[in-house]
Amino acid sequence: MLRKPAVAGMFYPDDSEELVKTIEDCFLHSFGPGKIPDIESFEGNDYPVNVMVPHAGFQYSGTIAAHSYCELARNGFPEVFIIIGPNHTGLGSEVSVFNKGEWITPLGNIQVDEEFADTLISFSDFASADFAAHMREHSIEVQLPFLQYFSNDFKIVPVVLGSQTISAANDLAAAILKAGEKLDKSYCVIASSDLSHFNTQERANKVDGFVLEDIENMDEFKLLEEIIQYNITMCGYGPVMTTMILSKMCGKNTSEILAYKTSGDISGDLSSVVGYASGIFK
Repeated sequence: MLRKPAVAGMFYPDDSEELVKTIEDCFLHSFGPGKIPDIESFEGNDYPVNVMVPHAGFQYSGTIAAHSYCELARNGFPEVFIIIGPNHTGLGSEVSVFNKGEWITPLGNIQVDEEFADTLISFSDFASADFAAHMREHSIEVQLPFLQYFSNDFKIVPVVLGSQTISAANDLAAAILKAGEKLDKSYCVIASSDLSHFNTQERANKVDGFVLEDIENMDEFKLLEEIIQYNITMCGYGPVMTTMILSKMCGKNTSEILAYKTSGDISGDLSSVVGYASGIFK
């Protein structure tokens, strides 16, 4: 199965040279890390970090995403990136794993780690092999050019969550852990999520603050509770909960929010904004 780009030319440039320049601008922007890191080498099986990254168009969230990718480059790349995104289309199963083939971007093709994907599915009560959820879903696709900017020496396991429950998050986290241990492979989990949608800047800053505090406290239960209590329209809380749970299973018990902005900080329109944050679990 070849997964062709769904949002190239919209969320990010479809020309490879322009795309590289756009990614570099994200790193160098005043909202970004301010520099382009060199990628280090990584050896061993216990990759030291997992990350949370936004997934809007690069012109809005790319500078914030660059903070997490700066940390990944500094740590070197593992063998596999497990990229977990929310389901924006409503297609597919509860936990949809793209388990074979390649993903195409303007920077080249990326192989799916079929062995890891199938092993993950075998350990899960929720996950199944499913392509429908992925074909028009942007939350995983937009992460790939940032990774490819630094290296093409990695594989991916794309996972889309239709079910964003604590039960699904616990199940998926345990399945990833068991698959990694069985296969003896190094991996990093990327939780793809934007924060609150279409609030005023003032309200977005307030409710996103609740979310970011819960993430820094590594408290997935409080995160879900406040999302429900305050009707916070965070689209990828399931991927973030999964990543927090898995991180704690692996002894990564601390979290740091690396950067936070809204679309209003970029566009100047503060009447209806979307929140973006990068974070690291270590």
